[in-house]
Amino acid sequence: MTGTGSGTGVDDRLHHVVIIGSGFGGLFAARALKRAKVRITLIDRTNHHLFQPLLYQVATGILSEGQIAPAIRDVLRNYPALRTILGEVEHIDVEAREVHLDEFGKPLTIGYDSLIVAGGAQSTYFGHDEFQAVSCGMKSLDDALALRGNIFGSFELAEAETDPEKQRRLMTFVVVGGGPTGVEISGQLRELSRRALRHNYRMIDPVDTRVVLVEGLDQLVGSMGTYLSRMTQRDLTRMGVEIHLGATVTDMDEDGVEITKKDGSKERIPAATKVWAAGMRAAGLGPILAGAAGAETDKAGRVKVNPDCSLPTHPEVFVVGDLMALGDLPYVAETAMQSGAHAAHSILRRLDGKPTKPFRYHDLGTVAVISRFTAVAQIGPIKIGGFIGWLVWLVVHITFLTGFKNRFGALTRWAVSFVGRGRYERALTGRWVARTKRPAEPA
Repeated sequence: MTGTGSGTGVDDRLHHVVIIGSGFGGLFAARALKRAKVRITLIDRTNHHLFQPLLYQVATGILSEGQIAPAIRDVLRNYPALRTILGEVEHIDVEAREVHLDEFGKPLTIGYDSLIVAGGAQSTYFGHDEFQAVSCGMKSLDDALALRGNIFGSFELAEAETDPEKQRRLMTFVVVGGGPTGVEISGQLRELSRRALRHNYRMIDPVDTRVVLVEGLDQLVGSMGTYLSRMTQRDLTRMGVEIHLGATVTDMDEDGVEITKKDGSKERIPAATKVWAAGMRAAGLGPILAGAAGAETDKAGRVKVNPDCSLPTHPEVFVVGDLMALGDLPYVAETAMQSGAHAAHSILRRLDGKPTKPFRYHDLGTVAVISRFTAVAQIGPIKIGGFIGWLVWLVVHITFLTGFKNRFGALTRWAVSFVGRGRYERALTGRWVARTKRPAEPA
């Protein structure tokens, strides 16, 4: 089956831009093309735009999934020249300028004049792919919902457990990776256990929860510099987070984690819940595109591009966000936003007969929340911590949350969670309960 029509009532003779991925890169590319005389097809395997920096708040019960993952069809409902297709890209034929995908089990081919590939990234386990089966990642909505079930389920199981050793294991959480994501989830786990869950249980005291943060480097949030790293470590330690710097995870199973410290000693940490927030690599679309276009990739599987984000061998194809390898750009949401918009503007410049310009990244800073009213932020040469840092975090995230309803809802939930101690999103479904039941003993 071949799809050539736009399905939108838009002139099929217009320049056709296909965007793969509805994350920050794809969304900002589409926004930049809203008023252009082109037709657009957006392809993604999920039906939502994910505000990934707040996944940890879904996992810890602060926000609902809808507040950080609005339906992409609704977000782009006022784009009459844009068609959205839910499907899995299987192959890109750069010679024929076609994208081949699976749409609910049916093959579909979409032709393009220009292509923007914003496929994002996935977790990397540094040669230990077996860790994926016994840990929770922090890259997708499925990851966050699975982790939320593990977190709140662990407290329920601990309440029902009579063996103190098993209780301790259930109430131990190991977070691997000391970047912003690892710091934020560690801080929220302590906030959850010492504030939100107080007086909720009778057989356990959530304050006894053990949160362990493991980082392979010698400092946390290393990209933010020594000053903010020390501030982060100090604040997390005061909250009760157990920090292991210069340590690596050498083994992991259902029952716990083995870490090797920088002095060579090993420690076994019994833990029911393991959170993997260490490192990332390009999503599977990277190798697919590189193989089709004869492009080079870096060690993380990112596709090497020209200064304008286009492929050296096929200038009509642009790679943006976490999937592109260009200089030493930070792989954060802001890079995806800016490169997605740049790719769209480059297409429009070509249509106007103008040459494209090199992509110039404008660093708007990095922010990481440690606890309620406490965060660290780096904006250019300015380094901020404490409550002022938290205000910066608040402004940044409210600014980039998609849709007024999402912003209002997030502010309401933050007020309840940070000023008060409530966590609305704590429901465990019957499916989770069924999964925890032990099989009947044979007669």
